[in-house]
Amino acid sequence: MTDIVWHQHEIDQAARGRQKNQNPVLLWFTGLSGSGKSTLAGALEHALFNAGFHTYLLDGDNVRHGLCKDLGFSLDDRDENLRRVGEVAKLMVDAGLVVLSAFISPTRAERERVRNLFPEGKFIEVHVSTPLSVCESRDPKGLYAKARKGEIANFTGISSPYENPESAELTIDTSKGDLATQVQALVDYLSALQVVDGEKMMAGLGI
Repeated sequence: MTDIVWHQHEIDQAARGRQKNQNPVLLWFTGLSGSGKSTLAGALEHALFNAGFHTYLLDGDNVRHGLCKDLGFSLDDRDENLRRVGEVAKLMVDAGLVVLSAFISPTRAERERVRNLFPEGKFIEVHVSTPLSVCESRDPKGLYAKARKGEIANFTGISSPYENPESAELTIDTSKGDLATQVQALVDYLSALQVVDGEKMMAGLGI
């Protein structure tokens, strides 16, 4: 690795962001299976896209079809899965995009490693704090039922712990309120940080 040197290109993240009239960041949605991470991230991306912003959504299942298809679900493989996702997200933010990621990412250490890839203010942790009982009642993939029967080992929330974030930038419980209100809370936060232009956002949403 000593012979590998990072090449600094003339066009940087700031220039790419200015071209797109946005402040590139990573929003990291973390929470239990069934908490609503993907739904919430997808709805926010839809709102941003409709308002003319440049985005990309990295989803836990989707990356395992290509980028991480060689990985299983052991603890080491899960760590490697998130390491790869973090590095890809870093490149996408460098490209000037507003990146959204939806991963259980159960440990604080895993999430902190991704956070440390980014300058201050470029990593926004969104804790989707929906209670386990609600997540299990939804069970969209039937995973909780299998975990309760012992058919899935190391299942987060059942046989493996989930460590709640201690200082997430945002916390949203999808069992409270509706999706539109939850997305608006995210939009308001991004507008306050000047990640996106609030007036452009409202115009795109017809507000």
